[in-house]
Amino acid sequence: MNAASKKILIADDDASIRLVLSQAFTRLGFQVRATGNAATLLKWVSDGEGDLVITDVVMPDENVFDVLPRIKKERPKLPVIVMSAQNNLITAVNAAEVGAFDYIPKPFDLDDMTSAARRALSRPADPEAARAQARAVRDDRLPLIGRSGPMQEVYRTIARLVGADLTVLITGESGAGKELVARALHDMGRRRDGRFVTINLAAVPRERVEAELFGKEDGDPGKLIEADGGTLFLDEIGDMPLDAQTRLLRVIDGSEPAVNPKTGRRPNVRIIAATNRDLRGLIREGLFREDLFFRLNVAPLRLPPLRDRADDIPDLARAFLLRANREGLPSKTIDAAALDRLKQHPWPGNVRELENLIRRICALYGEDLITARIIERELADQQPPAPGEEGPATLSELVERKLSSYFADQPDGLPPAGLYDRVLEEVERPLIQLTLSATRGNQVRAAEILGLNRNTLRKKISDLGVEMARARR
Repeated sequence: MNAASKKILIADDDASIRLVLSQAFTRLGFQVRATGNAATLLKWVSDGEGDLVITDVVMPDENVFDVLPRIKKERPKLPVIVMSAQNNLITAVNAAEVGAFDYIPKPFDLDDMTSAARRALSRPADPEAARAQARAVRDDRLPLIGRSGPMQEVYRTIARLVGADLTVLITGESGAGKELVARALHDMGRRRDGRFVTINLAAVPRERVEAELFGKEDGDPGKLIEADGGTLFLDEIGDMPLDAQTRLLRVIDGSEPAVNPKTGRRPNVRIIAATNRDLRGLIREGLFREDLFFRLNVAPLRLPPLRDRADDIPDLARAFLLRANREGLPSKTIDAAALDRLKQHPWPGNVRELENLIRRICALYGEDLITARIIERELADQQPPAPGEEGPATLSELVERKLSSYFADQPDGLPPAGLYDRVLEEVERPLIQLTLSATRGNQVRAAEILGLNRNTLRKKISDLGVEMARARR
């Protein structure tokens, strides 16, 4: 791209912003014209000037959301970048709906602005590729990405629920985006001005769940009180210990008073829960309270796994490439063959696995274009051995593989604090349950096999929430 041959039109009623942008793009070699009103901008566009428009939303004479359709009608191929201090989801969506190439919130980083301008000016000539790039820019600003049939059903359900204040139970596999759905329900609902408080029940040691949720003796009010006036997101509700389940049920139905010390009143909280486990199966095993399930399952919402919405993978991949670039990783594009290969993969780790793959490729490969060869190489490195191939022969190797996958699934590669205790608990519970099952619930015999004192075994059964009815089956 020859910068000297490209002209950028800047429209903003703030003279300081016009000056900063004009100087920045002039230093990069672009021609620049700047104005403080929409009328002048429209005249320049009508006269055929400019290869790119960068404009604020609110102008003294007109709102750009009213102006942009006229620009698009007169010069449909002219890219427009919209900037606004009203940096919220609605503004981003409105900008995409009226045809903006990109939306940049104020205050902006000059590097982000110049990067967006370069993308707009070098966008592909192929109409379908241009539309795909525009979709990626739009999708990267939205909480959920996808236009497939299964995702359209998710959007319809969210639309029905945002106007209500119902308790929602989101089910779906790990990595499918359950927290993103919960945040969308909060951000677009009645409680958007309140706090969105989350607790991952699989990441908190079982003996600390009640204190984290309902408060501690040292004065920490707990997540329930923190969420007063907003939303409490109970992630991985299937991992909640039975004692904490009972207390949560009492709080929900009002039989246990919970008071916000700041207001002196019961906390007013919307509960959204999520799980990747089969709660009905846990109920049959005695590991989840049926009455709590019915309290939480007022409005069920199932999030499909990525393999059931493979048509969304190209849009997701492009959006993740843009996101990685915004976070400092090298800018890359992806070809059609690579996208087809991504669509063939089963994605056991769902959307999170796809995003991590894209980040890894951006960080490790020098090529600007991601090809099917690169995708094939990365996917092959991540696959477990096929049946019949040599696999892990020891428990240690199996645990190492599981933990490696767990670390890779974390957004920044680092799990929440308390990992050591959680790993030991994950191993202890099935070990004790299987031993009790083998001894038909005989704790004396089980303690002998495990090499534990009987009193120690009893305490572990209680602390870990091992269900004796299950052990005696």
